[in-house]
Amino acid sequence: MKRAERARRIGEILDELYPQPPIPLEHEDPFTLLVAVLLSAQTTDAQVNKVTPALFRLAATPAAMAELSEGEILGAIRSCGLSPSKAKNILRLSQILVGEHGGGVPSDMEALERLPGVGHKTASVVMSQAFGVPAFPVDTHIHRLAGRWRLSNGTNVVRTERDLKKVFPRDEWNRRHLQIIYFGREHCPARGHDRTICPICSWV
Repeated sequence: MKRAERARRIGEILDELYPQPPIPLEHEDPFTLLVAVLLSAQTTDAQVNKVTPALFRLAATPAAMAELSEGEILGAIRSCGLSPSKAKNILRLSQILVGEHGGGVPSDMEALERLPGVGHKTASVVMSQAFGVPAFPVDTHIHRLAGRWRLSNGTNVVRTERDLKKVFPRDEWNRRHLQIIYFGREHCPARGHDRTICPICSWV
């Protein structure tokens, strides 16, 4: 079976299992999503969702966040991995949003990637989930499944993103990203995986 045909069949399975996949990180707008995605590095989505309510009670806008001290932000997010650097980045990016972007989050990939602590994957998530712009954020889990399903032989997430964008239509990218995340958690773990009962691995 060719790669494009495998992708089509995989897409059908994902649509059946997750017709409208929700965004796993709780947020209210592009700024709160940006902060939540930044916090999710080296931390589970569940842990981020425990931390952000208290943080956003302190400050839910770039202007309000920019007025906090780094220590105040750190106090709210301390249970997240890499919290000292994340607190520093959240404060600095909030100041930049106020100073350079009128207090809003830019809907521009390059502008997002210039913000402290915001890499390509984080920017892609914000573009797709906050602004509805087609993007295919690839983290280590999606990278792993793309290889397992023979949709990509990329040795890094950059190549895997390129390959997935080729095999899935552009108008599917945003939901495929979320569907693959949920599928990996519920059906296709990294360890102890029984390929014979997996809805996808059993035939790819």
